Amino acid sequence: MAFSAKEIAGHPALHRIVRSQAKALLAAYQSSPRLSSVFATQQRWLMAHAGLALYFRQGAITTARFLQLIELHSVASKNTADAFIKEMQQYNYVEPLPDNTDRRSNPLRPTPQTLETLAAWAMVHLTTLDGFDGGRRLATFASRPDALARVEPLIADGLLTSEPVRAPERTFSLFTWLNNGGVVMEWLVSGVEPSLADQDRIPTGVVSIGEFANLLKLSRTHLARKLREAEGLGSVGWLGQRGNSTMWVSRDFYREYMDAQAVKLAIIDQAFEDSLGGPAA
Repeated sequence: MAFSAKEIAGHPALHRIVRSQAKALLAAYQSSPRLSSVFATQQRWLMAHAGLALYFRQGAITTARFLQLIELHSVASKNTADAFIKEMQQYNYVEPLPDNTDRRSNPLRPTPQTLETLAAWAMVHLTTLDGFDGGRRLATFASRPDALARVEPLIADGLLTSEPVRAPERTFSLFTWLNNGGVVMEWLVSGVEPSLADQDRIPTGVVSIGEFANLLKLSRTHLARKLREAEGLGSVGWLGQRGNSTMWVSRDFYREYMDAQAVKLAIIDQAFEDSLGGPAA
């Protein structure tokens, strides 16, 4: 039976396992930062999942159907969604269907590189879920050629209809609207020692804003402004001189991050169960 978000959030191994997940997602970003920019903000992340679900269900992504889906779930404006599709074509993340005769609808499909990145993203999260119960979700996924096509539409449905996903808590929401904000949070969390997770101010591995911004290919000014906003909420701070000492995250912010991961992982686990069977399949 699939885990609930509450069960994941209360699991004794949560901090250790999600820290490993954050490191895996960071490694994926560093291996392909441009393609990872597709998921740079919460809005783009949801639009990408919506488009992929359309492809797997209908065999193509058409702009008209994509815009309808984005509007249905109030993910973005029509202009923003249209610009997103055009950007995906510009960078060859989607391409026209071969031998297409319908020039008006211009049906598209994800390129092999895009599908490989999506599969890798799914496998990171299935590995996390297996870590909670010793299941074989990853092995099942890897053994089924149709696994991605079966599970991704259900993941997209779950994400697009989840209120906690679409309207996250205060500090988490602050970072989800920052370019590569998810990567920022993963970098912070990957440096947290699980044994220190109950402290009011939890040390991270971040010392220099400049080095942090350079690694993530962000504007130092923009990142510093967002960090100051988070400081104003009491969510992050510095153990010594600002910008030249170890950064800490608050226990509340850390819990927001963990709760958000629990919601996402529960959606993925339910989609896996519904499409490919239980954890021991």
